[in-house]
Amino acid sequence: MSGQDIAVVVDPGVPEEVAWTFKANAPLLSRIKAGWRPRPGPERPSGTPFDTATLVGAPMLLGLAIIFIVAGSIRVAFLSFGVVMLLFMAKVLSPRAQPGDDHTEEQEIFEQARWYDGRYHLPEDFDPEALALMARTQRAVNSVLGSHVNAEGLLDEVRNAVLLPQQEWEIARLLAKLSALRAEHKALIARGVAPEVARAVQPLERALASSETAVVARVEALERYASHVADAERAYHARGQIEELRARLPRYEELVAESGADGFAVPEISRLADDAGQLEETLRRSVREAHEAFRYLDG
Repeated sequence: MSGQDIAVVVDPGVPEEVAWTFKANAPLLSRIKAGWRPRPGPERPSGTPFDTATLVGAPMLLGLAIIFIVAGSIRVAFLSFGVVMLLFMAKVLSPRAQPGDDHTEEQEIFEQARWYDGRYHLPEDFDPEALALMARTQRAVNSVLGSHVNAEGLLDEVRNAVLLPQQEWEIARLLAKLSALRAEHKALIARGVAPEVARAVQPLERALASSETAVVARVEALERYASHVADAERAYHARGQIEELRARLPRYEELVAESGADGFAVPEISRLADDAGQLEETLRRSVREAHEAFRYLDG
């Protein structure tokens, strides 16, 4: 994942459906952030000649229908009723923005983006250094949440699902703020500063540097956790492969016995049992280490 390929980061407190909408519509969110606004929908203005004709003509036709019914002209009465129904159907089916229209969908996303402003971050919210850290963060989080050992419950799947998105959001929030302050600081320095101001600027630069160091420490803690999970993942898959081989072992032993090659092959084959035991211990150790790293993340 390159810096430019990072996903939209959304505050875990945002409803899940809205969060997925934001992540699937990053280009539109970028346009909204740059000032884009949806055009008004294609609705028919009120008070058009068509609407007036409907409002005035329908009661007149209904009145005529009643008169014809009283007079015994049922056929003409039905015709009048038919014209009234056509007028109302035409009114209902007149062109309007439908719920499935692209415009309506964009309008909805625009309104959600305004409502949840400040609770999501886009790639353009980060400077190059922050983008690289954000990419590392998302790689670590995705590798843990997408692992088989997490899905199989060997890790704390529930706490992972809660804590890791929170960590990702907090890192994104800090990196976005750090990026904005660094941009302002660089713009100030670019204009040139007097020696007296330069002395005042130094503590600010140290604050920026120490803040970045603290965020980097968070990212590295996530990566350590992801590394332990990756070790457990490798042991998990290797254990499965060894178990599959052990299931086939009787057929190999039968072949060896029938071929008279016992002395040559049996010691090699029997090592499968030892390998399986070692991999089981490796898996348990890797999971324990992952749990230790998780506790460090959890503070």
